[in-house]
Amino acid sequence: MDIELTSEQQMLTESIKAFVTEELIPLEVTVERAGEVSAAQGDKIKQKALDMGFYAANLPESVGGGGLDYTSLAIMEREFGKVSHALHGFAWRPTELLMACNQEQKEKYLDPCVTGEKVECFAITEPGAGSDIMSMATRATQDGEDWVINGAKHFVSGHIEPDFAILFAATGVDQTERGPRKRVSAFLVDKGHPGFDITRGPRCVSQRAYLNFVLSFNDCRVSQSQMLGAEGEGLTLADKWIKMGRVWVGAGCCGRAERLLDLSVEWAANRKQFGQAIGKFQGTSFKLADMATELQAADLMVMHAAKKADAGLMTPTDAAMCKLFASEMLHRLADNAVQIHGGMGLMEDLPIERLWRDARLERIWEGTSEIQRHIISRSLLRPLGA
Repeated sequence: MDIELTSEQQMLTESIKAFVTEELIPLEVTVERAGEVSAAQGDKIKQKALDMGFYAANLPESVGGGGLDYTSLAIMEREFGKVSHALHGFAWRPTELLMACNQEQKEKYLDPCVTGEKVECFAITEPGAGSDIMSMATRATQDGEDWVINGAKHFVSGHIEPDFAILFAATGVDQTERGPRKRVSAFLVDKGHPGFDITRGPRCVSQRAYLNFVLSFNDCRVSQSQMLGAEGEGLTLADKWIKMGRVWVGAGCCGRAERLLDLSVEWAANRKQFGQAIGKFQGTSFKLADMATELQAADLMVMHAAKKADAGLMTPTDAAMCKLFASEMLHRLADNAVQIHGGMGLMEDLPIERLWRDARLERIWEGTSEIQRHIISRSLLRPLGA
């Protein structure tokens, strides 16, 4: 990453890079073939991350986190993006949504997540409500001092089965200037709670060892004390996660792209055909030039958004642009990497085919490319009344 960093950020970059290279990359093949990270492997990664101060680096020091700014977090996301989410999930961050916990919830949920004793999941996507969040069918109906939840969530991803879910459900309907709008609220629901079941979802060809779950709620009764934030604040909370999540996707895409570029440059310099290195041929060298140029542009876009976030100035459009450009850049770069490696690019002997498969998911989760384009175009047209 050819971007000016502070001395502290340079040290962070080198520390994370060494951690990824020495602790995570050596496990890739084993984990990919097993389809998940073993408990022993996961515990070792988590402990190492705790010892090095990486775990919960996104949360304030006041709750035991690392207190890093968004720019530094983008650097971490970029380096962790070079490996599977299944691996770096054990070394990374609880969601900032837990900062909305009250004191009682903090002791039960936030504190153990900071220390790595518990893991949460973000449960908002449904079979009939992916990008269209307001179509969610999961409902929480008030019954005295309790809420009764019915519905299902899918594509709930994580590196390990969660200890509790941050669940989003409709708790009513509000009348707005634009018509009726569902009132969405968030709840903290523990694994094993009556009426709440977690099952494994289908296996994905991208991020194979990164698990996804189906969450089912059948007359699941929870108390008012399980509501996260106030009633109707669910979308406000979710937006904080989704908006920065799109920047983190962009940062991770840049890290994976850099790894693909490095592998491709090395291959082009050493692979010989017709008596010379294939990098001598413009058909290969021009691909490398395009790859490096697009990566540089994506890096600059991500860091610009992170710096705006640090200043409290980042907009949903900034986040959408990051996610759109970086994920589509990675798609093009991964395809070029396969082409440069030829047949070997599709063989399991090299990491190229896995990185290529993993890249495909980036244009879908955290909002598809089409959704990002919609957000960007609306920001241009809406001020003109169109």
